Amino acid sequence: MSPAPNPAHPSPAELLEQEARLQLPHCSASDALDIGRAILALAEAREKPVAIEVWRGPRLIFRAACEGTNAHNDMYLAGKRRVVERFGHSSFYERRRHEVAGTTFAEATSLPFPEYAPAGGGFPLIVRGTGVVGVALVSGLPMEDDHALIIEALEGYIASQG
Repeated sequence: MSPAPNPAHPSPAELLEQEARLQLPHCSASDALDIGRAILALAEAREKPVAIEVWRGPRLIFRAACEGTNAHNDMYLAGKRRVVERFGHSSFYERRRHEVAGTTFAEATSLPFPEYAPAGGGFPLIVRGTGVVGVALVSGLPMEDDHALIIEALEGYIASQG
């Protein structure tokens, strides 16, 4: 039986709006590194125990594991990345779209956990006019907060690019 959706979570439409709004003009390896640093700076300023990865295509560009994280977080990072890479949307969107349909990601896709981790904290790096070129990932907080940390960092990064 599927769990009831949490009404406090963003709707699938809100999550898609974030993806549309947070598209990048470009995303080089240097840009991906800067995005990882932006996420880490927010986490450190708030003393959040998170593991962070930023991938550009098949290359791991940035990785940080703050005090208080462990191999469990690494497992979630890998599973969230697979969700984003397979579907081209945030891992939180993939979770929410199935929840509001009255099912679960696992039931709807037959993709097993932990290989696929449909939880907040995986976000596609989308270049306007190109599409998904990478993934930003966070694990260590409640899934809503993992997702929100990436969103806040991307908003700041995009604003700093003028």
